[in-house]
Amino acid sequence: MFNLELFGLKLNTNYIGRNFFYFEEIDSTNTYLLDKSNNIDISGTVVFAEFQTKGRGRMDRSWSSNSGQNLTFSILFLDNPKLFQMLNFLNFSAALAVAVSLENLYQIKPELKWPNDILISRKKTCGILVETVTSNSNIERVVVGIGLNVNQNHFKGEFNYPPTSIRIELGKEVERERLLAEILNNLEILINKLKSNKNQIINEWKLRCKMIGEKISIKQNNEVKFGIFDDIDDNGFLLLKTKAGIEKITAGDLSLV
Repeated sequence: MFNLELFGLKLNTNYIGRNFFYFEEIDSTNTYLLDKSNNIDISGTVVFAEFQTKGRGRMDRSWSSNSGQNLTFSILFLDNPKLFQMLNFLNFSAALAVAVSLENLYQIKPELKWPNDILISRKKTCGILVETVTSNSNIERVVVGIGLNVNQNHFKGEFNYPPTSIRIELGKEVERERLLAEILNNLEILINKLKSNKNQIINEWKLRCKMIGEKISIKQNNEVKFGIFDDIDDNGFLLLKTKAGIEKITAGDLSLV
């Protein structure tokens, strides 16, 4: 059982996580916050679930997570036009928040995989999904969903990337309350940095992306492109070096060749 009191003691934010909803089971934490009929209108609200019946990642893939063993949660952002103009970097900031937290608490050196995954030992341990609600072309709500494998020991099914968890990598169980608070603490710090200097976020993210300079493939719908992961541009897009030159990739599934 998640200890809300212990989580509260570790939380050191001004607004993220100060309004907190805990569910034993829910369809999707992202869906809950995206639905305006739930009348949640406080920016920084966090919805946490022990189990999601319809958890999902990018491209409507399902996100499978054992009940009570991991961290599956979403954060709501409202009324922040400057932040909403930099959604790619909100994604990077969330990935950095997870990575920095793992480094600080457990001395793990995670690897960030474009556009939204966190790897340990080249195995996937975390995914991030940023979704929006718009009205008349204006963004009204932004929700950042994070699924992090913490104490799960076994994974069933087929995966694009082999999964792992923090417990598997450390060889011991992890205190989820402390880890969640650390992630939210770091996320608020990184969002403040993002608003003042997005290049700092890009540079910190790239330091943890070991695939830059590697031969990769990018799958976009039914098309696969090959080349060298050259860099990340100022908009957060991947620059793929091919025989024809540099191609800008805005979305896709990346794999090492």
